[in-house]
Amino acid sequence: MGKKIKWGILGSAHIATEHVIPAMLSCQYGEVYAIASRSTEKAQNIAEQFGIPEFYGSYEELLADKEVDAIYIPLPNHLHVQWAIKALEADKHVLVEKPVGLSSKEAERLLQETKKYPHLKVMEAFMYRHHPQWIKVKELVDQKAIGDIKTIQSSFSFFEDDPNSIVNSKEFGGGSLMDIGCYPISLSRLLFNSEPKSISSVIEYHPDFKVDVLASGILEFETGTSVFFSSTQLADNQQAQIFGTKGNIKFELPFNPPIDRPSKIWVTVGDDCQTIEFETCNQYTIQADLFALAIINNTLVPTPLEDSVKNMIVIEKLEESNLKGQRIPM
Repeated sequence: MGKKIKWGILGSAHIATEHVIPAMLSCQYGEVYAIASRSTEKAQNIAEQFGIPEFYGSYEELLADKEVDAIYIPLPNHLHVQWAIKALEADKHVLVEKPVGLSSKEAERLLQETKKYPHLKVMEAFMYRHHPQWIKVKELVDQKAIGDIKTIQSSFSFFEDDPNSIVNSKEFGGGSLMDIGCYPISLSRLLFNSEPKSISSVIEYHPDFKVDVLASGILEFETGTSVFFSSTQLADNQQAQIFGTKGNIKFELPFNPPIDRPSKIWVTVGDDCQTIEFETCNQYTIQADLFALAIINNTLVPTPLEDSVKNMIVIEKLEESNLKGQRIPM
């Protein structure tokens, strides 16, 4: 085994402790070397839980650790860009959770900042894109296995009414579009391999939290449409189906496929329905390894930051469409 990237985890968010850190422990090209939290005790507890060698009671201390090669940022949305830039200033590569920031302007600011550090890699953590099921589906769509794709239907929802939850905090960049609506937007742009030409939406906002709790959107591309909804006040759900002129592709679980059993998609062409199973894997492990390989081999990251800026622009246009009550051109 050659070089392994030493990861520093900036924060102790649920996604880090429940999903990303456990996944990174299985990485081939990286190891979790340090964890920082605003509480030394919390950092120490997480370090002991996962066998992480170093722990710090402040983010600055972790960034000052010369042993750390790359930073993973699972902080609340309003802190993403700020700490990503501080990590770059500390000469660290950066994997930052989605959405990359609070706005396209913030995302663009980070993109411009990265140009000062051409030797450092920065990527938004849209983990679903690295799962074999999405690699295969993108391949099938590009090969026109279901003909020309004309429309995509997708949705993502869960129920969270705790006023203290980050997802219900406007200040922290909460709301369904920022938290989960970004996935249907991302996959639509990925599969159509272009940006939408117009956007329309209907959005419901929480009377007290002031964040969107149900967003329905239509993205119109040159060759088809994408219709989706996201919600933080509906029962757990995630689905995606791609419709072409010759058939369709349906996912069992598009965004959080199982890590303890194979994941499945169904490809239907005419009367023939084929089930494709994918070996059990963890998309967070794959994501971390692909990012680490980009560092080790000095190659481009799988998803460039330009893509992150464009995804944020679509979110903003959806909000604008709802506000104006009309379809918005891009």
